[in-house]
Amino acid sequence: MDNSKYKQINKQLTIIGSGPAGLTAALYAARGNLNPLVIEGFPPGGQLTLTTDVENFPGFPDGVMGPDLMNKFREQSEKFGAEIITGEVKKVDFSTKNLKLFLDNNTIINSKSVIISTGASAKMLGLEEESLLIGKGVSTCATCDGFFFRDQNVIVVGGGDSAMEEALFLTKFAKKVYIIHRREEFRASQIMLDRAKSNEKIEFILNSEVIKINNPNENKVTDVILKNNKTDKSSNMNIDAVFIAIGHIPNTSLFKNYLNLNENGYILTEEGTTTNIPGVFACGDVQDWEYRQAITAAGSGCMAAIDTERYLANL
Repeated sequence: MDNSKYKQINKQLTIIGSGPAGLTAALYAARGNLNPLVIEGFPPGGQLTLTTDVENFPGFPDGVMGPDLMNKFREQSEKFGAEIITGEVKKVDFSTKNLKLFLDNNTIINSKSVIISTGASAKMLGLEEESLLIGKGVSTCATCDGFFFRDQNVIVVGGGDSAMEEALFLTKFAKKVYIIHRREEFRASQIMLDRAKSNEKIEFILNSEVIKINNPNENKVTDVILKNNKTDKSSNMNIDAVFIAIGHIPNTSLFKNYLNLNENGYILTEEGTTTNIPGVFACGDVQDWEYRQAITAAGSGCMAAIDTERYLANL
């Protein structure tokens, strides 16, 4: 590749991603005089910017809006010297100690170390209304949003362990939880399925799919239209919230030729946030398929910055 047409930047540390993990890593790295460069993608601030009220992040007893929380993360990291730019990493080259990142604006970043915090995206149903109602009755996180639907009727879409976990958690708040699954067979483990079936608040609606969510014009969920996959008949169901639990996709396609990934595409780390490539670290939802919370992402961002600082000190 002819690199002469590219602007070249040399950095000690480059952080890819600007969610809770990436910005916490930036804060700790900046305070450690590593002069980190953060490349924020879309949406800036990560998935948390798609959440309205956040009530389970410590230090905010009255709750905080997701975008406001991420602005505070950003301000604090910049206060200590983190540099944040907007761009998309189109390609990486981790074949040598000089770690290269190729951006969409004809820039090459040569970095001694890289922290990957690109997160994971929830799989969606593919309905137009989803994006209009996310945070307004459509959610991909019961732990984040279940509290807002106390004594209301909600549905969980999915048939795996995560769907059963979401449904069971929601029974703490909701009056009724309906699990909508497109088949009769479940991917969920038997123990999780048995727990859900034995909960009197949970009801299963099988061989059915959500084909429409109403009502974006009212900025809230009022009902859904279900299609029965056996009869092809459609029916209307009054509901207050839709929780989508059909899995997550880690944003790791850029790194598959270099980093060890598990069968679902999450980056495998050991000894904290270390990957199989020296100088490359990973934190947040891109390597956490278990917890997927803002607070755990932030904690792993701190770990990644400390791991990176130790790595650079030994070069």
